[in-house]
Amino acid sequence: MNKLQTLLVAVSCAAFLLFISIPVAAVFLYVTPGELAATVTSDAVLTPLKLSLLTATISATVVLVFATPLSYILARKKFSGRWFLDTLVDVPIVLPPAVAGLALLLAFAPKGLVGQYLLSRGIVLPGSLVAVVMAEIFVASPFYFRSSKTAFEAVNQRIIDSGRILTKSDSRVFLRVTLPLAGRGILAGFIMCWARSLGEFGATLLFAGNLPGVTQTMPLAIYIAMESNLVEADVLSAILILFSFAVLVAFKLLGGWNRSD
Repeated sequence: MNKLQTLLVAVSCAAFLLFISIPVAAVFLYVTPGELAATVTSDAVLTPLKLSLLTATISATVVLVFATPLSYILARKKFSGRWFLDTLVDVPIVLPPAVAGLALLLAFAPKGLVGQYLLSRGIVLPGSLVAVVMAEIFVASPFYFRSSKTAFEAVNQRIIDSGRILTKSDSRVFLRVTLPLAGRGILAGFIMCWARSLGEFGATLLFAGNLPGVTQTMPLAIYIAMESNLVEADVLSAILILFSFAVLVAFKLLGGWNRSD
């Protein structure tokens, strides 16, 4: 590249990096250390923080248990309609959060497609902790599914065949050979699913509501605090940024290990 091209590339890179970094820096520079110390230990911050950590962990764990078999089947088995199932699992990634929340309401609200039968048994999901977990699972599960499916696809078939020589049990081969070899991709997917659950807002608001101490996660608490206490909103935002950064670092490190295999 000549000097002009080099200058243009440098300017465009700097402009983009500044556009990303300035708002992030603004969050951390908005409050003083004294305000931070006083706010970070308040119930207005700790209650939604604990709730978010709890629901995100539950959601990611549920996805890990139930999505792993499906990701393995879609990665290693060939059958009619596989492309449709593979696409269906990805749908929540492209859905607007409002659509996801409305879909959950129409399905599981007391007068919904499934909710009407739950109501007859005295079960009402909206406004409960379970609804928060359901919203997070619906939105975040594709992040786990994509990573785990890619990890299973990357496992060398020859190694799996060698495992079958030692045992005829497919379940043992899966648990002792395939699953450990795909472990890093599975862990990376779990981390991303957990992080997406932690930041979920729209579907949770529509389906679970915004009840302090019950369904009010950190993003919902930020939404409310924006109207009354900007310092609380800023502190909660800073915590989420730190979590997000840590998750991305962990994900990249795991991806780097996979590439080096």
